[in-house]
Amino acid sequence: MSCTEQTLQSLQAYRAPGWASNAHVQTVVASRLSKKPGVIYRREIWESPDEDVLAVDAVDGIKTSEASNTETAAAPTQAIHLVLFHGLEGSAQSHYSLAIMHEATRRGWSASVVHFRGCGGLRNRKPRAYHSGDSREIDWILRRFRSKHQRLLFAVGISLGANALLKWLGEQGHEASTVVDAVVGICPPQDLRAGAYALASGINLMYMRYFLHSLIPNALERLERFPGLYDRDNIIRSKTFIEFDEYVTAPLHGFKSAEHYWASSSCGPWLEAIRSPCLVINPLNDPFVPAHSLRPPAGMHPKLKLAYPRDGGHVGFIEGGIPASIAWMPRKICSWLEASARG
Repeated sequence: MSCTEQTLQSLQAYRAPGWASNAHVQTVVASRLSKKPGVIYRREIWESPDEDVLAVDAVDGIKTSEASNTETAAAPTQAIHLVLFHGLEGSAQSHYSLAIMHEATRRGWSASVVHFRGCGGLRNRKPRAYHSGDSREIDWILRRFRSKHQRLLFAVGISLGANALLKWLGEQGHEASTVVDAVVGICPPQDLRAGAYALASGINLMYMRYFLHSLIPNALERLERFPGLYDRDNIIRSKTFIEFDEYVTAPLHGFKSAEHYWASSSCGPWLEAIRSPCLVINPLNDPFVPAHSLRPPAGMHPKLKLAYPRDGGHVGFIEGGIPASIAWMPRKICSWLEASARG
């Protein structure tokens, strides 16, 4: 059995610790009560083709003796660069970013966390922000990395970032392999409409309150700088993505409505068009991504691998007790990326 097949089976077989059998526990513990490694970043400010700005936090790989285990293939230091696209309102300081950057540098890779416009503490210049289907943004960013790095280039997306990355991968088809060598998408909302409605009721509203705590002030600040973008009262009244996407995301980015945005931006319909090495991981208990919204493996290209483990929550995959370890998932995906690029 190949290394990629072994890693895929291991991902599929993931089980949360007995004390964390609940999906919400897995999600919240990973985000709030996990061991977060220290990562020292070097910040770069990039100017976009439309003269906007975004922040890129980079690390330079220094391979350690700790990395010489059975799951780490022998790769020359600096021979690999990994690009990470964060989730909604995420950053280089998000738990998953720190864990993945730590694992990348442990292996001797260089790596970068790309902040979407307006994230990472940098205010962008344009009225627009970022959204789940912004594959055009993914395109110029990855092509810039390709022009800078004469080495293996891996891309990893988390949640919203995974959706945009996978949509780009499907749109590009065979062309994507000239830009990236392998891709991993973790917890992408394959159907954005299903995800919006899943977060609109019950205990899931606690996640909505968390997201809106920053989304609404950011939208109001943007409105002060660019009057007339949308209606202020509607923003303040927004309680779910059903409303926020209708009143803010859609008009801000040229969509007719939330329904138009969701239908145009979901990565699910693009998965069948992917022709590059790609791994998609969607836990069946993810409170953000209903299991019924996931695409079946049938009809997918052999280079696309779908892992749908029973547990994991939303970007959880915790190990041990409190504070929990979140090193398992980064270790697995980096092993898969390296092995898949070798063929």
